[in-house]
Amino acid sequence: MSDTQSQEPIEELSIRDSKLTLLGTAHVSKTSADMVEKLIESNEYDAIAVELCPSRYNAILSSDSLAKMNLMDVIRSGKASMVIANLAMGAYQQRLAEQFGIEPGAEQRKAIELAQKHHLPVLLIDREIGTTLKRTASNLSWWKRWTLFTGLLLSLISREEVEEEEIEKLKEGDMLETTFAEFAHDREDLFVPLIDERDAYMAARLTQEVEEKGHEDILAVVGAGHLKGISRKLEEGIDEPARLISELDALPEPSRWPKIIPWFIVALVFIGFGIGFYRSPELGWQLVWSWVLINGTLSAAGAALAGAHPLTVITAFVAAPITSLNPTIGAGMVTAAAELWLRKPTVKDFEQLRHDTTHWTGWWKNRVSRTLLVFLFSTLGSAAGTYIAGFQIAGKLAGS
Repeated sequence: MSDTQSQEPIEELSIRDSKLTLLGTAHVSKTSADMVEKLIESNEYDAIAVELCPSRYNAILSSDSLAKMNLMDVIRSGKASMVIANLAMGAYQQRLAEQFGIEPGAEQRKAIELAQKHHLPVLLIDREIGTTLKRTASNLSWWKRWTLFTGLLLSLISREEVEEEEIEKLKEGDMLETTFAEFAHDREDLFVPLIDERDAYMAARLTQEVEEKGHEDILAVVGAGHLKGISRKLEEGIDEPARLISELDALPEPSRWPKIIPWFIVALVFIGFGIGFYRSPELGWQLVWSWVLINGTLSAAGAALAGAHPLTVITAFVAAPITSLNPTIGAGMVTAAAELWLRKPTVKDFEQLRHDTTHWTGWWKNRVSRTLLVFLFSTLGSAAGTYIAGFQIAGKLAGS
C-alpha cells in the first residue's frame, strides 16, 4: 500500500513471513534523506537494505579507496576505459550537485550512517556497477556504445548547464539511467540492463536475505524509478533467488570479431609490404615509412593532446607502428607505462582524483587521470593510424 502523507512513495510488502517496507527516494533530494532518517528512527527494523553494490558501498565508506588502486594493473587488465567512464559519470553527477545545490546519493549515505548507529545490518542489494555497465554495453551497437562513451567524455569540457527536466527525471528515476540517457539517443536500449534487470536483481537479493538470514522487518531504500518494478517482481514471487542472481551476474559472451579483425588487418598489412617489396624495394620501403609515419604521428598526437611528458610522446611515435602489428599489446599500454615511469602519481593525486575529475582541467592536472587520458588518446591515435595507413598502402599498391 502507498503512504499518501509523504511525497516519498512507500510500499509495504511481504516476503515469505517477513515484512518489507520499500521507500522510493530521489537520489538528489534532501527530503528523501530526511524521510530515511524519520523511518529508521521511528521504527523497529532489523535490517536496512540500500540500492548499492559492494564497489559503490566501499567508495562511500572509504574515501581513500581510489588511493589503493594499482593504475598499471587497471590498464594491463583492460579496465582503463571502465575507470574513465566511472570518473566521467561521477563528474557529470557532480555538475548536478554544483548547479542545483544537491548531493546525489545523500539518502543512501544517511541510511548507512543510521544503520551503523543502531547496529543494524546493511544489505547491499544492487548489482555490481561493473557488471551492469558491461551488460549495458553489450545491449548497444558498437556505434551507440561509442557515442555514449564519447558523450560522457565531451561532457567534461562542456560549459552548458544541465537542463531542469533532467533533474526532474532524476527525482523520479534512476541515477545511472539518467546519466547515460543524457548521452544516448534511445532510452529503450538502456532500460533492460539499467532498470528491468536491476529490479529483478534487487527483488531476488531481498528474497535471498530473508531466506538465508531470517530478517523479519526490512527497510529497503531504493530509487523511486525502481519501486514499481521491485514490487511487481516480489508480488510475482521468486522461487530460486540464487539462480536468478547468478543469471543476472553473468557477463555477456564477448564477440569474436573484435579479436579476429586486428589479426586480419595485420595480415593484410604484411601482405601489402610483401607485394610492395616484390614489385620493387623502393615501393616496399615507401609502404613501410607510410605505416611508421602515419601510425606513429597520430598516436604521438594523441599522447600530446593528453598532456603527456615529451618523452612519452616520443615513445608513442616509436611504439605505435610496432604495437599495431601485434594485437596482444596496444600503444596505450606502452605510453601509459612510460608516463607512469616519468611522472609517477603521488598519494595526493590518488586522494584528489575524484575531486579533480569533476572539472575538465583537473583531468590534465591530476597525474592519475592524465595517465588514463594518455592511454586512451594514444590508443585511439594508433587505431586511427592503422586504418588510415592501411588504406594508403592499399591505394599505393593499386596505383603503382
